[in-house]
Amino acid sequence: MTITAREIASQPTIWREALGLVDTARELLTRKGENVLVIGCGTSAFVAESFAVLREQAGFGRTDAAYASEPWSWRDYDAVIALTRSGTTTEVVEALRAVPEGVTRIAVTGVSGSPVTELAEATLGLDFADEQSVVQTRFPTTFLLLARAALGYDVDAVPDEAARILAEPLPVELDGKDHFVYLGTGWTYGLAQEAALKIREAAQAWSESYPLLDYRHGPLAVAGPSSIVWMFGATDEGLIEQIRSTGAHVVTSVSDPLIELAQAQRLAVAVAESRGLNPDSPRNLTRSIVLS
Repeated sequence: MTITAREIASQPTIWREALGLVDTARELLTRKGENVLVIGCGTSAFVAESFAVLREQAGFGRTDAAYASEPWSWRDYDAVIALTRSGTTTEVVEALRAVPEGVTRIAVTGVSGSPVTELAEATLGLDFADEQSVVQTRFPTTFLLLARAALGYDVDAVPDEAARILAEPLPVELDGKDHFVYLGTGWTYGLAQEAALKIREAAQAWSESYPLLDYRHGPLAVAGPSSIVWMFGATDEGLIEQIRSTGAHVVTSVSDPLIELAQAQRLAVAVAESRGLNPDSPRNLTRSIVLS
């Protein structure tokens, strides 16, 4: 079993451990009534998008998400939350340095004592969820599960459900499939983007992601018998029928969206192995982007 596969399988155990930090996470992440900006790169940018939707929907205040590598318009934020597994990503470090005085800087990282923690007033440390693999799997899902608990969403049963489902075979067959599409809505659109990234990183395969109902506005044109279209969370029966009419295989959620993301991670590993690739060594990628 590859390192990546082992880390995917470890998620139920890691999630249970994370729920022991819910009080700390509630203090750092809810910040009721404050305007919050959440930043990250790559996987962390998609997680930031999901968290921003969850926090606003829970009624804690305006929450924006942005790529740390892209300029953003300053909107009198009270706090900036920086998501970075390694704590060393150059763009995240530079973004935190640019935050105005008086704004609370919070780091969420898997490595204690990393550069982002030195710039932050507070840190949510998830060292137990850190990974050896270049491809992120359990770190982002652990943060989102913990964040949902802190925001008041009921996720207590999710780790046990995940343990059961991850022990079962994948709900898709790969024969003749080379096109992978992920759809989400609300907070699960960030998950869809992350799932598509996993396929590209681990398996060098053709993958796409879209907001659920936007899929019929153009991208549906390339769906066909070689396509798997996976919907995270909410579905739309009319869209499902349209997709099936192309010959594509449609997968709809039967469990919590984070478990569906873990299933998509498993699919990425399976696709990589079917192509003779090692998901632990993705082409042209490193664990952290540190620029000179």
